[in-house]
Amino acid sequence: MACKVLVVCGSPVVASADLLRQLAGECDHIVAVDRGLDALLGAGLSCDVYVGDADTVSDEGRALVDAAVDFEVERHDPYKDYTDLALALDSVRRRWPGAEVVATCAIGGRPDMALSVLGLLAAYEDAPVWIAEDKVVARILHACESWTIEGAEGKTFSIIAIAPNTQVSEYGLEWELDHSPLGLLADTGISNIVRSTAEIEVHTGTAIAYLYQ
Repeated sequence: MACKVLVVCGSPVVASADLLRQLAGECDHIVAVDRGLDALLGAGLSCDVYVGDADTVSDEGRALVDAAVDFEVERHDPYKDYTDLALALDSVRRRWPGAEVVATCAIGGRPDMALSVLGLLAAYEDAPVWIAEDKVVARILHACESWTIEGAEGKTFSIIAIAPNTQVSEYGLEWELDHSPLGLLADTGISNIVRSTAEIEVHTGTAIAYLYQ
């Protein structure tokens, strides 16, 4: 059975300690991406692997990286062609092929970096990809993938196409779609309401679905 890996990204907007501890308990391995290590330390947690160039991690975190006692380190030169998250996802592929990814501390901060994070996570097609933050959980859905949502009646749901030629169906919502095309980054699927057990399916293309807590 494939494992589940928590990837703690380096966004300056970090998840709460309670959420980090919850996610850590649900995952088999933890990868810290640069200053994502600081978020873990703040929650009283560590990681299995640290990936990054250590340019944004705190002095405390850098000292732990330099000592490299409690976790493995994949340290990279700051003058590199790839972001730390891209290298971290490559590490996940090498270490745990087919692993499901749960990313946190992934949104917020610079908008260009946030878009890059979304693009990198969408390109990870090895297994399901989730984004978990304090007020929202999101799932990246590729063609022929689906998401069943239970126990979320009354919550806000949105789905946005992040690839051309995306077609989706969604049931159990206030406004339902049946094999409907979604324009790239269009607002067709924004701010829906869950009314019962919901089923979201992407037939073609790629979309990101958000459930607000």
